[in-house]
Amino acid sequence: MKTQSVQELFEVVERGAGGEILLDVRGPSEFATGRVPGAVNIPHDQLEARLGELEAGAVVHVYCKMGGRAQMAATTLAAAGADVCCVVGGGMDLWTSLGFPVER
Repeated sequence: MKTQSVQELFEVVERGAGGEILLDVRGPSEFATGRVPGAVNIPHDQLEARLGELEAGAVVHVYCKMGGRAQMAATTLAAAGADVCCVVGGGMDLWTSLGFPVER
């Protein structure tokens, strides 16, 4: 599992994620308030049961509000064999404070 900053996640969004997955592991109500453009939502506490919804072999960029749930989800994904980039230190809170684009 690799870690990445919100700035590095922004670079992924800017270049176009292609076959990579932007995974928001916050709850549905948090997701509805705004998300990284192109992100899909699977709450961290549902991830293990919903792993089949993610394309096998894809790089997964996982984030949450501040980083804690993303780290837990990244551990679950890595154990399942996914190539994971986990956003640590700031998550969606830092994303929005830096003025990066938000999809609603």
